[in-house]
Amino acid sequence: MKKNKQRPGKFILIAVLAVLILPALTGKAYLYKAVVYNFAGVDDYTIFDNRTIPAIQPVPWRLSTDYGKIKIPDTLEQYLTTLKSIGLLIVQNREIIVEKYWNGYSDSSLSNSFSVAKSISSLLIGAAIHEGKIGSVNDPVGKYLPEFAEGEKAKVKIADLLTMSSGSDWNESYANPFSVTTELYYGSDVYKTATGVNIVKMPGTYHSYKSGDTQLLGLIVEKATGKSLSVYAAEKLWQPLGAEHNALWSTDKQGGQEKAYCCFNSNARDFARIGQLMLDSGKINGNPVIDSAYFHKSVTPCLIPDENNKPCNYYGYQWWIIPDQQDIFYARGILGQYIICIPALNMVIVRLGEERDEKINNVPAEVNKLITWAQALK
Repeated sequence: MKKNKQRPGKFILIAVLAVLILPALTGKAYLYKAVVYNFAGVDDYTIFDNRTIPAIQPVPWRLSTDYGKIKIPDTLEQYLTTLKSIGLLIVQNREIIVEKYWNGYSDSSLSNSFSVAKSISSLLIGAAIHEGKIGSVNDPVGKYLPEFAEGEKAKVKIADLLTMSSGSDWNESYANPFSVTTELYYGSDVYKTATGVNIVKMPGTYHSYKSGDTQLLGLIVEKATGKSLSVYAAEKLWQPLGAEHNALWSTDKQGGQEKAYCCFNSNARDFARIGQLMLDSGKINGNPVIDSAYFHKSVTPCLIPDENNKPCNYYGYQWWIIPDQQDIFYARGILGQYIICIPALNMVIVRLGEERDEKINNVPAEVNKLITWAQALK
């Protein structure tokens, strides 16, 4: 009887030891952090190493004469509150007309933008092309990353990464702790993780959303410019745009490489500057950051067949497009982070939060609600 009572304890001990030791033995030490933190959150910059993107000469937004006078409709505010919004900002004609924060966040609070960073990384690719550091979007990825110099990988072009049509076997799973996406987020070697893919479909023929494609874009920027993404972003975007606060870009380890596909941390007011840049066709004070052709491709549907075997009418160069209003484009993050650009109204809407609603025709419901309300303001 005594032996039988001891066996369950031994099995439990063995199981616990296996859980503790196996991740290290299998090279998946990132699982420790994944288990501890479980789900991604808007304040995750506090659990990662970061590189600072300094704001040197701030240029504050002007406040409209309507500032503080425009009331968010009760139903919309309740809806945004239910989705755990933490910030809403509307800039029109380069002036703030609406601004609201929830749960202790403010105009200077840092918040993770998640996949909004993909759109920022695309801008940095465009800037490197404009500067001549990258030849063109038709350059093979192997020109910059040796892991893509041979075999099927040699067929992948920068344009394929921009349109999420690399044809790689990347597993874009957020719930599976063993997926490469989880490893990319919690791991300590984004270079190895991103370049370790295999090409299983002809590049440029199949659109499938992959964070790994954007991470490769970030590695290309770094290789082509000889600068970290943060340094290049400060030089090409943050400082010329007159950002008021330092931003943080989370890295895979101390002194490591930025997570290009996510993890650019800032506040609503400074995120709106990215939207204004896009409203200005990729220019800052009349000076182009990206070429006009690159800007056009960024906000034009790529029309590459997607997973439903339909032409992708909602994605360009790492920017999302509203299918039935294709003059409206936006950056979006998984927990409901948005930089929405409405050129017809010269308007930028920034929404930051912790949850998002269901997608309708590939557009999150709250994006449509915000656009509808904003259009009514005119």
